[in-house]
Amino acid sequence: MGRPLKRHQQRELFPKHGGKRKGAGRPPKGPRASQSHKKRPALKKSEPVHVTIRVVDELTELRQRDAYKAIRAAMWTVYDREEFHIVNVSIQGSHVHLLVEALDRTALSRGMQSLQISAAKRINRAFSKRRKERRRGQVFGDRYHEEIIRNRRQARHALAYVLNNWRRHGEQRVKELRGFAIDPFSSAISFDGWREQVEVSWPSTYERLPVWKPRTWLLSTGWRMYGLISTHEVPGPRAKVRKA
Repeated sequence: MGRPLKRHQQRELFPKHGGKRKGAGRPPKGPRASQSHKKRPALKKSEPVHVTIRVVDELTELRQRDAYKAIRAAMWTVYDREEFHIVNVSIQGSHVHLLVEALDRTALSRGMQSLQISAAKRINRAFSKRRKERRRGQVFGDRYHEEIIRNRRQARHALAYVLNNWRRHGEQRVKELRGFAIDPFSSAISFDGWREQVEVSWPSTYERLPVWKPRTWLLSTGWRMYGLISTHEVPGPRAKVRKA
């Protein structure tokens, strides 16, 4: 008895790569996956936005004088834009939180693009001097993350999250910052919604981050319905959009 015939299986001449195959495509860099590149949602001028931008792993030392000055200078480059205002900001080791008011989605996108381009050049320059070796290349790891603020509760949470973010990361325990009631690497000194009386005796050389007073009702008035913010408050995770 002869050997059984093998059934011939037709093979593709040009096998496909990527597509729907599991794990296909560019893998995410670092511990965080890339931000979605879907079309960003529409934005009304009455809706502030909580924006987060992250630097690449090599540059996660932003809470230093040189990086602070670099980001501050970049903020000045977009300060006069009528359609794009930075209202609050905090600088953490690996990322920057901003509360922004923009005319629409296009104004937000253009404002953030200009800010990041300017900040990237200055941060590269600062790290080059710090390490005594020229640093070039990518600064921000991916697209910025945005959370549109649509109600009063969400606005209060966003303010507390941004201004007290240093407590979330335990930065108030750093030796050089012990005794500080508010974060000097933020716009907290310009905020008028603290529950406690804040007395600041910082060096005369300290330069505030350039921010605007809020124009949207949510960031100027609406959030106060849920109470002023304590300087000791430790914010939880970023809030999801909820009806209020």
